[in-house]
Amino acid sequence: MAKTYVEPTLIDRIRADYFSSRMDTAMTTVFGALALWVIYNLVSWGIVNAVWSAENRDLCAHGSGGACWGVIDSRWRLILFGLYPYEEQWRSALACLAIVLVGGLSCVPYFWNAKRITALWLTGFVTFYVLMRGGYFGLTPVFEQNWGGLSLTIFIFAATSLLGMPLAIIFALLRRSELPVIAKTMGIIIDTIRSLPLLSIMFTFAIVLPFVLPDWLTGDKLYRVIVGYALFFACYQAEIIRGGMQALPAGQEEAAKALGMGYWHRIGYIVLPQAFRNALPPTINQFVITFKETSLVAIIGFFEVVKSGDAAFGNAEWNFAHVEVYSFVALIYFVFVFALSRYGAYLERRLAVAER
Repeated sequence: MAKTYVEPTLIDRIRADYFSSRMDTAMTTVFGALALWVIYNLVSWGIVNAVWSAENRDLCAHGSGGACWGVIDSRWRLILFGLYPYEEQWRSALACLAIVLVGGLSCVPYFWNAKRITALWLTGFVTFYVLMRGGYFGLTPVFEQNWGGLSLTIFIFAATSLLGMPLAIIFALLRRSELPVIAKTMGIIIDTIRSLPLLSIMFTFAIVLPFVLPDWLTGDKLYRVIVGYALFFACYQAEIIRGGMQALPAGQEEAAKALGMGYWHRIGYIVLPQAFRNALPPTINQFVITFKETSLVAIIGFFEVVKSGDAAFGNAEWNFAHVEVYSFVALIYFVFVFALSRYGAYLERRLAVAER
């Protein structure tokens, strides 16, 4: 009589994975105890013995044994909004909320269309810019040199993505052109830019470019840096998209040609949708890297969220609370990056189901 298969229980899987031998049992015990010790100390430092209010700052100075979150209570506006005028910071908050809302709506399948997703992001970005810059609808103008904190980080990321993604598609198409001159020239440009450090590109666009451009073409330093960053993003993303295109069976595009489809119809309806599906994991990874590397702009004088964090403990009152400030900044980065990664995982699962 055949034996009936029994699904292993959770206890069975744990025993098989972590306690199947003496060595596995010893390693599980040691590292489990170490993990519990680390968790216990973090909870004790960050929650149980922590000082949460700026009014109790003296407890931090007298060694409470816990985190001094009072610095966040006192300086959170500086971290989130930087040098933005205090009485206008509601605009900066609404601008950040607009971009977050656009990101959330991008997860809705209704917007998974080139025209809709483009219109959505352009609308969100314009709303963000109008709120931040002012000068319209009775809003007081606030110039770019007074932008800072999380809002500046989000602005750089959104602008780089909006400008860089169309460039990446164009670069990828030019590199796979049937004309050797165009393909090789584009290849040299992409490989050259990818071989350079991002910081050197930012520095060149921020500092060096004004010396070789006429005054009317120079523009604000912030926008020059965004253009340089978008160019860097586009070169990396172009290779990701080109890799997705190369994964397509050659017969699909040939069949589209045989049916009489024009070049742009083949690219728009056959090649690019499948290329983006194939290149989804590295594309999400590229967005994550782009968001994290916005912190590099602090080196060339911008007051983004990390630089704002430095300023939050950069006075005599809170100069001892750098760990707490950096922990708060790290939490901000974690929230955005984790949301991007989870969205990428959701898309992969949904597309995998659609392929079945």
